[in-house]
Amino acid sequence: MERIPTREACARTLVELGRENPDVVVFEADIAKSTKTLYFAKEFPDRFFEMGIAEQNMLGAAAGMATTGKLPFVSTYAVFASMRACEQIRTFICYPNLNVKIVASHGGLTPGNDGPTHQAIEDLAIMRSIPNMTVLMPADAVATRSLVRSAAQMHGPVYVRLTRDPVPVIYPEDTVFSIGKAVEFRPGSDVTLIAIGDMVAWAAEAAEELAKEGISARVLDMHTLKPLDKEAVVKAAQETGALVTVEDHNIYGGLGSAVAEVVAEECLVPLKRVGIPDTFAESGEYELLLEKYGLGIKDIKRAAEAALSKKVS
Repeated sequence: MERIPTREACARTLVELGRENPDVVVFEADIAKSTKTLYFAKEFPDRFFEMGIAEQNMLGAAAGMATTGKLPFVSTYAVFASMRACEQIRTFICYPNLNVKIVASHGGLTPGNDGPTHQAIEDLAIMRSIPNMTVLMPADAVATRSLVRSAAQMHGPVYVRLTRDPVPVIYPEDTVFSIGKAVEFRPGSDVTLIAIGDMVAWAAEAAEELAKEGISARVLDMHTLKPLDKEAVVKAAQETGALVTVEDHNIYGGLGSAVAEVVAEECLVPLKRVGIPDTFAESGEYELLLEKYGLGIKDIKRAAEAALSKKVS
């Protein structure tokens, strides 16, 4: 199966958008080579703004540019976008509901060997708590292209979480994604694995393992964390009777918390959450870190079995 980093797919899409819309501009914080926005810089040097390591200034400048009718895409690592420039995003972009898109690379544990200073494990919780913000995380290159294009078409701030390592291309090239509408990636009737981003592919592998034991696991790709597709969560709860959330993020505040809010209010069924257990991770290879911190396929499978054991028949 072909593997492409979502940051690469996003950068290619920004070039396409730049050719189609002269109002598209890109801001970068001294890591264009890593986030791949150098592609846009090479083709549109007069619409590319290298701000240096000054994320707060960069978000403020993007806010100002948006007030002139331009369509700014702001690029940096997720850990810096969500925390170093948090106040600028909240007060100068989300409060006036400006049309700024934040494409945040290296989310979750994917910057593995760079250590906890570069691992964004809190960003989804921060971003989904800010009014007016839409929060997206695509599962592969196809989803990235579709969702970044959708973000460009809607008005208002959008946070698109991307990752560093190549991920399997799990969707056909012509798949179209709608913001706020989850995708049923795999049907199932016994339990639903609700995953986001890179973890959709891992959840699908776990579903394959569960099938060997006679357990039918549905996999739901919750590519939009906010607004959450509540209807899809309720439908999954009613039809399968047990849920598991899977995310490369602190167990607090992200996908698991968002789904738990829906379950508590709308449909009480057993729910297990797979995520980083409220700790900073050490440096290391990405997939080894997922295993160490309880996000491996065996951990997803174990969570599904635990949810099933509490299921009311």
